[in-house]
Amino acid sequence: MSIVAIDHIQLAMPQGEEEKARLFYAGVLELTELAKPPDLARRGGAWFASSGVNVHLGVETDFRPAQKAHPAFCVVDLEGIKQRAREGGYQMIQDEPLPGYDRIFVYDPFGNRIELMEKLE
Repeated sequence: MSIVAIDHIQLAMPQGEEEKARLFYAGVLELTELAKPPDLARRGGAWFASSGVNVHLGVETDFRPAQKAHPAFCVVDLEGIKQRAREGGYQMIQDEPLPGYDRIFVYDPFGNRIELMEKLE
């Protein structure tokens, strides 16, 4: 096997919207913001991580949100995330049930679709 892990996922965002990214990715999803290397920091965007996930948000000049393609994050405390998303005014959508999981789609402040999946006991 050649591929053994995913280093990070890259999502696009509009220029100058890093604070909105922080409110969602650090505030709602509770990821930790990472300092970008200086050469990459000049481009804008933001990086976030947890113990097993790295999310890079890069500035795209002609930005269009990913409304179908999406990352799916395994989470703990989906209800807590849903509550923070509701409080922040983020759009959430219930989808067809997936056996063994409670899940939702939530849209980041830029309209990118994110799937959140919590394994049922």
